[in-house]
Amino acid sequence: MKAESVPVDVGAGSEPASDDPYALRARDVLEPPSDLKGTVKRLGPGMILSAAVVGSGELITTTSLGAKAGFVLLWLVIASALVKVWVQMELARWTILTGKTALAGYSQVAPRVGRVGWINVLWILMDFAKMLQRGGMIGGAAAAFSILAPIGGDPLGRTSLTAWTVIVIVSVVALMYTNRYGLVEKAGFITVVIFTLSTVALAVGLPWTEFPYSGADLGSGLTLSIPAGTLGFAVAMFGITGVGADEMTTYTYWCLEKGYARWTGPDDGTEARAKRAEGWIRVMRTDALVSWLICTLCTLSFYVIGAAILHRQGLVPEGNEMISTLSRMYTDTLGPWGKSLFLAGAIAVLYSTIIASTASVPRLWTNTLGLLGLLDWKNVTTRKRAIRVLTVVLPPLWAASFLYIQEPVLMVQAGGIAGGVFLVAVVIAVWHLRATEVAPRFRRNPALNCALVLSSAAIGALGIYSVLDVFGLGMGS
Repeated sequence: MKAESVPVDVGAGSEPASDDPYALRARDVLEPPSDLKGTVKRLGPGMILSAAVVGSGELITTTSLGAKAGFVLLWLVIASALVKVWVQMELARWTILTGKTALAGYSQVAPRVGRVGWINVLWILMDFAKMLQRGGMIGGAAAAFSILAPIGGDPLGRTSLTAWTVIVIVSVVALMYTNRYGLVEKAGFITVVIFTLSTVALAVGLPWTEFPYSGADLGSGLTLSIPAGTLGFAVAMFGITGVGADEMTTYTYWCLEKGYARWTGPDDGTEARAKRAEGWIRVMRTDALVSWLICTLCTLSFYVIGAAILHRQGLVPEGNEMISTLSRMYTDTLGPWGKSLFLAGAIAVLYSTIIASTASVPRLWTNTLGLLGLLDWKNVTTRKRAIRVLTVVLPPLWAASFLYIQEPVLMVQAGGIAGGVFLVAVVIAVWHLRATEVAPRFRRNPALNCALVLSSAAIGALGIYSVLDVFGLGMGS
């Protein structure tokens, strides 16, 4: 089987029944590329991840944190983007070596709760909180559409927001159900890159506008402090920016569907298989690092813009006015036409994130139902049918949460805090799976081991801090 015949479309049910992307078979083995050009041709899962990440976290939470705290939390933005990618790569390495999904791995971590592990239960609880985050993304996209083309009066009135929310959901479900995601993902990613580059350019160019920042401002953001009143935003931002716990989990599914594990083949104990595994793991790391670079540039740019423009004017994005407030980042520097540019970019970023969530979450829930014994995950026809049903059912539930609450920033923040707590559980799972199912041969890189230790320690420390604060036992800010 040639690599080119492996489906890169990740829309619901895109794989034919005769070709299960989650099965490891000797006939699917493919040697990994040995040069940069060949490696670039095999990238892909990280691009989907970028579309998912560059959305609610970067556009909403990071900018809002910069508006609220100023430059002082710049260090946390850098840390958030830097430390989590190593856990992501370790989990994906285990997936390539075993051919298992992350949720299947979580079920192997004791203590067990019925047919699954405690981390699976925590994931289920987290995903209910994530419903609010996805609802906030849908609300942000609906608000941007509504400001550009209001329906029935006030752009931010209930009538217009409800109408655009319905339009967004119907279009997303239709695109996913009709298996047109491949085209949308490519177009969405190109738009995200363009919008990110324009945002980076705006951040870099601010010193020559009426909202300049200096080296001293940037230096003040490296003091490792968390100002009073910003802890909630800070924890949410750490959980949601860069690669979050849910993206780490989802990334294993994209690596499987792309073919990294399938091309490696079943573990037959041979040297040839071990070398193939090392080669495809290298490709995966390149893929993850490219995605990390895009997300980091975007995160830093949004934070600096929020701190330089919105914070100095006392503007903090809140409620349905969030999009209008965020648009000031562009109108205050580029003039009135900047608002339309921002709205178009915001729609592209948020819409691509909604698409990515609609592609991934039904897979995760279908896998969960399989682990619970409610369906046969290994049966391709059953799996495809369940994914398709959930693709239709879940997005309207996310939208309903927005229409009921109508607080996009707080909704996204709630999902971020839940993701931050779940990160600790993912780290525990990664170390367990690494110790039990990753051969010593694949654990010998000192630099990667050091990065994983530091990453795990940072995530664990913030997780403990977050839990203590929730129960009123915070250690001060």
